[in-house]
Amino acid sequence: MMNRCPITYEACENRYSLNGLQSLSPKLTELSDFPFGREEQLELAFECSDKLSFSGVQPKLNAKLNLKNHRFEIVTKKGSFILKLPHAALQELPQNEDLTMKLAKQVKIKTPLHGMFYAKDNSLIYFVRRFDREGKKKFSVEDFAQLAGLSKESKYDFSMEKLIDILNQFSTFPSKDKELLFRLTLFNFLVGNEDMHLKNFSMIRKEEVTSLAPAYDLINSTIVMNSKEEIALPLNGKKSNLKKSDFFDYFGNKRLGLSSSLLSAIASEFESAIETWQKLISISFLSQKHKESYLKLLKERFAKIF
Repeated sequence: MMNRCPITYEACENRYSLNGLQSLSPKLTELSDFPFGREEQLELAFECSDKLSFSGVQPKLNAKLNLKNHRFEIVTKKGSFILKLPHAALQELPQNEDLTMKLAKQVKIKTPLHGMFYAKDNSLIYFVRRFDREGKKKFSVEDFAQLAGLSKESKYDFSMEKLIDILNQFSTFPSKDKELLFRLTLFNFLVGNEDMHLKNFSMIRKEEVTSLAPAYDLINSTIVMNSKEEIALPLNGKKSNLKKSDFFDYFGNKRLGLSSSLLSAIASEFESAIETWQKLISISFLSQKHKESYLKLLKERFAKIF
């Protein structure tokens, strides 16, 4: 019986496909199971929480890839990967985030290397490569809450329109970043990510160029939280009942200044992606129940826009 690789979703004879392993490193030919079960993982995350620079609802660990021992190892500093663990109460967060990040990549949204791997009890852990590190280089990254001078407690006290002011102020090439912001905003609506608050947007500075950082923390939060809102930060004064005109005419054209021809091309790209999205959802590691919920929401949201 063929397996499916949790890094690439390819069919494979072993736990992982060769493409999946070599995406982590060309030298990697196998990957050992994480030596901690779910309860041990949560204990580890709790012990390490005060030593980590990142926070959030989901328990996380800082890690590096040990090629000699072909496994992920926990570190408190200088890690090159963030590991996101199963949540005690919220179901299938690693599977959900990994799938949603893969969907984003299909519509030209920049994402870091990501995937999933197995723990000793067969639970799945989501990994994402840190985009603020490249070898020994460390790049400056600031989230939009920091750039706006707000605390993490105020991460919802903003609007989508105000994000544009931050891009205008800090981006080296704001027109390019405005297109990316539009893609990300439309994407989050379509996939039910209603938790894209200020701390989930960041700017990164690399070699004298400051730009919108690769997307992270993308998840279909609607099927997890049963939220009634459609967006975290209000757009055109609304957090729900958003329409095509709110995205394309108001936000894309009027506020971001994107041309009608560019917006039309983006719409076509998203429409063309739906078949690939549906296939990815169907072969993902979500339970059948969550696959059906994801597909149902996607169908409803696409009907509102296209």
